[in-house]
Order: sequence, then structure tokens, then C-alpha cells
Amino acid sequence: MYGKKASELVKEFVSCEHGQLTSFNNDLFAQVIEECNGHLLHLQPLMRKIQEHENKLKDNRRSEDETAISEDESRKSEADTIFIQTAMKSDQFGALIHHLSLVRNKRCLMAYVYNRAEVIKSLGWVIDCVLPEEIEEKLSSSEKEYFKNHAATLQSYMSELDLDLTVDMIPPKDPYIKVRVLDDIGEVVLSDQVATLARNAMLFLRRTDGEQYISQGLMEELTG
Repeated sequence: MYGKKASELVKEFVSCEHGQLTSFNNDLFAQVIEECNGHLLHLQPLMRKIQEHENKLKDNRRSEDETAISEDESRKSEADTIFIQTAMKSDQFGALIHHLSLVRNKRCLMAYVYNRAEVIKSLGWVIDCVLPEEIEEKLSSSEKEYFKNHAATLQSYMSELDLDLTVDMIPPKDPYIKVRVLDDIGEVVLSDQVATLARNAMLFLRRTDGEQYISQGLMEELTG
């Protein structure tokens, strides 16, 4: 069935939780592209045949207008015209099916790529320039390049402003947060101290210091 694979591609994205991604489905994506190429290969000769039918109809009408023909010739010409029109309608319907299927596949492919790109773009606001491995392995090479360029642009803009726009997307109630370190990070320079961040250590940090480690999965914020 035409369009079924493209529909599966969109359903696969929709089935994810909001803001989450599954691995880029290269196989299914390539199959939809292949189906599009098949529609194009069928569509092109059909369009040529339709043009040929139209030219024949014009020639028949021109011939009837320019020369006097007998009744038998008139009936034969009318039969030829009906035959050409019937064949042309058949080709037109075939061309329409392939055209609409091609357009539908194109829209599904664009929806799949666009919506994944929107999720990837949103990651630039919560993740540093380096994607966690579990997210990176789900992206295609083009998506990895897209995130890299978007993150670099965002970082460049924030540097010009001298303002970190990724911190405190929701206004905090307290400038300090309590965190637990999830991995051995080592000695780091924070905004107000030098600290050694060892696994399972619990401490109070400025929110601006802790956010980058939380976004990388190296810390978790403790509430309550």
C-alpha cells in the first residue's frame, strides 16, 4: 500500500514521550525514499503519454476542421477520439495516484525530520555542547551536525551577551540547590569555591554551578 511506510515513520515519532527520541530509523527512511523514486519513475512516462494523447486530440480536431470528411471517416475519427480520451483518463488517474502518494511521502519525511530537529534544538537549552552518549547514538550524522552547529551558535550568542541563557529557564526560589554527585568528577573551580566532587557527595551549590553537571547526568538535584 502506497504511503504505509511513510505513515509508520511518523507514528514511530509520535509514539515517543514528549521531548524524547528513538534511534533515527535509517532503514525505514531509506525505504520511503526508494518508494518516492519509484513513484517518480512511474509518473514521468505517464506525463509524457498524457501529453502525447493531448497532441493526438489536437491533431484530430485540426484535421476535422481543415478537411471535409465522409460520414464513415467522421465515425472513425469520433471512435479514435473516444479511445484516446479513455486512454488519457486512465493515464491521468494513474499519474494522480503516483503524484499524491509522492506528495504524502514527502510530507511524512519532512514531518519526521522537522519534529526530530525541534527536539534536538531544544536539547541545546538543557545540555552542554557535548551530547550524552545515550542520546548521541540515537541521532543520524546530519542530526549530530545540526546539534553541533546549533549549540555553537547559541554559545557564541551568549558569549556576545556575556549571559548564560540556559540557566534558570524557570525562575528559581533559591540561588542555591542541594545536589548529590553521581560520578567522580574530581576537583573543579566553581564560582565561589574550589571543590572536589566525589561520587555520592552531597553539597549545596550555586544553581548556576550545578546546572551544567545536572544536565550532563553527573549530579541530581535533591528536593524536599
